[in-house]
Amino acid sequence: MRSSSYIFKSIFNNLKEALKGSQQDFTTGSIRKAVFMLSIPMILEMMMESIFALVDAYFVSSLGPNAIATVGLTESVLTLVYAVAIGLSMGVTAIVARRIGEKDPEGASQTAVQAIILGCIVAIIISCIGILFPKEILRLMGGEPDLIEEGFGYTQILLGGNITIMLLFLINAIFRGAGDASVAMKVLIVSNGLNIILDPMFIFGFGPIPEFGVKGAAIATTIGRGCAVILQLIILFNGWSKIKVGFHNMVLKMGLMINLVKVSLGGIGQFIIGTSSWVFLMRIMAEFGSEVLAGYTIAIRVLLFTLMPSWGMSNAAATLVGQNLGAQKPDRAERSVWKTGKYNAWFMVFVSIFYLILAEWIIGFFSQEPDVVKYGALSLRVIAAGYIFYAYGMVVIQSFNGAGDTKTPTIINFFCFWVFQLPFAYAAAIWFELGVLGVLLAITFAEVLIAVVGIVWFRKGTWKGVSV
Repeated sequence: MRSSSYIFKSIFNNLKEALKGSQQDFTTGSIRKAVFMLSIPMILEMMMESIFALVDAYFVSSLGPNAIATVGLTESVLTLVYAVAIGLSMGVTAIVARRIGEKDPEGASQTAVQAIILGCIVAIIISCIGILFPKEILRLMGGEPDLIEEGFGYTQILLGGNITIMLLFLINAIFRGAGDASVAMKVLIVSNGLNIILDPMFIFGFGPIPEFGVKGAAIATTIGRGCAVILQLIILFNGWSKIKVGFHNMVLKMGLMINLVKVSLGGIGQFIIGTSSWVFLMRIMAEFGSEVLAGYTIAIRVLLFTLMPSWGMSNAAATLVGQNLGAQKPDRAERSVWKTGKYNAWFMVFVSIFYLILAEWIIGFFSQEPDVVKYGALSLRVIAAGYIFYAYGMVVIQSFNGAGDTKTPTIINFFCFWVFQLPFAYAAAIWFELGVLGVLLAITFAEVLIAVVGIVWFRKGTWKGVSV
């Protein structure tokens, strides 16, 4: 029997190695260690990404329900940008991981460049829409006239500067696919540090910086993410990770671009389905007033903080699947998924218990208004009740994506979100007059359905034969 001191020392050494970002071959050795080495920096990376939302919610909450609701409505629209960014990221991670597994770092570098070019093109198109039509976007989402006048600047800046979001996701996906999860984590630590410092300065004013109100949160977040993107590019061009991009790579290669788009389309599709569903749910919530919308917005941001670590473990599974398929080890890829799912489930059970017990206290940290706390706490409890299903569902879905099989999750999302969740939410909330509870039940039931269908499909093993 190993002593407890030996076990703790081994965990501490592995933790230090994971955070340091030592070069690893994840196609050999202990699967448990591989999951640990990838998950720790990916969990921290995802938590850093969600801190953007939490910090904004914390500072903006003091400006009143309209400001919080503006953030919620804008973020629901911005999730469409996230859908494209994350969908492209899935394709990037899958192809880069496969090239690394095949011991082809030059092929991985070429894919990285095509991803950056594609991301810039998409971001410019979205920027034009966001800069020209911010009021129309908020009006379409059901924002009241005073909310639109107070908050359209926030929407304009975040959508106008979406290239920072797009590239942040894409370049970190390159690092993750290469197994350099710690690099992505460190970039986001820098970015979040800037956001925490700049948020109160631009929202409330500081020295020569005027008071921008809710618009200041968008300015601070865009600056923070922009600095992170610059750092990412420096790392890529200087070869401070497994992938080095040189000026000889900076050419458009249509073959690689088409392959990237082909693999990414499923990922974009599945997230557009999921996030458009999110937008419609937010639109239904808007029917019940700003206080309800504010409580729901705070709850979702808190939930995202703990869903991001779960997403981090899911990303670790995707990288392991991609690299092991590239190394012709499909059985090892499958074992990696089940182990990651089990660890994720234990984490999510603990978090759901925490939310069920302390829901009012958590929401009360962001707002003291009774209705905001009431509906925020209800949102936390109902959604967290299905967390153990989310754990396995997220890992399995990401594993399909890591294999390059982005079509299967798209089909699952289509039926679970559009065919089931949206009609259920509308019927329960409006027709059967369950109100907010009806929307929340739709969210939880849909995620449970995704987990069940995903596991059944994953067991068929068709994903093992996908080539990218």
